[in-house]
Amino acid sequence: MELVLAYYPNLLLIFCRMTGFFITAPVFATQNNVPPQFRIGISVFVSLLVFFTSGTDGAIPIDVEYVYYVIRETLIGVLLGFVAYLFFTVVQIAGSFIDMQMGFGIANVIDPMTGAQSPVFGSFKYMIAMLLFLTLNGHHYLLLGIMDSYQLIPLNNSFFAALADGPPTELLTRSVSTAFTLAFQMAAPIVASMFLVDVALGILAKTAPQFNVFVVGMPLKILVGLGITLLLIPGFLALFQTLFATLFDNMFEMMRTLRSV
Repeated sequence: MELVLAYYPNLLLIFCRMTGFFITAPVFATQNNVPPQFRIGISVFVSLLVFFTSGTDGAIPIDVEYVYYVIRETLIGVLLGFVAYLFFTVVQIAGSFIDMQMGFGIANVIDPMTGAQSPVFGSFKYMIAMLLFLTLNGHHYLLLGIMDSYQLIPLNNSFFAALADGPPTELLTRSVSTAFTLAFQMAAPIVASMFLVDVALGILAKTAPQFNVFVVGMPLKILVGLGITLLLIPGFLALFQTLFATLFDNMFEMMRTLRSV
């Protein structure tokens, strides 16, 4: 009983990190598709697995500093999950660019991840990205990553010192910049095509003023956008594989940054 009481605080700290991770991580944090009971349950089971493998290295007493430890571990889990989720927003940003050009910007749907309104093409690409992520066992790599985080960021870490020194903040800023760059690259073919359609409609309006380009332009842009999307679908696998590789690279780079302090 004394052994259980000695290491029980370690288990609670591990549970705090897991809960913070599953609140923000992609796939697991989907509000409408993943019930809270499942997220709590998987946090408990993963916490037990981590506890039996690396949670008994040193007993942590419950004292005044224990509240500080709880906040620290929760923030670590939220930060790692947010880095992973950040690269899933690339699909939504790219969809917003495409919708503004195709005229779908006035029609939004509910995003299952956040519960907020999102663009039509963003939701379409998000569903494809989620299916490919599950097909490529990305959720397994997420679980492996958060479980291996205790090899790089143990319970007796210096998380707030790392934040004060700045490397995690710089890495997070670079991750946001990389996400926007990937979003521009993902939306570039359709956005460029829509620009050419606008140029063609402008020339048509000057050469044949009797045509109402506002009536003809909208269906034409939708048809061209859907046709180009149909041509680009076979390349989605390689595109999203690059996106997922960048996701895991930044996630493990964040772990190494927190470990280096």
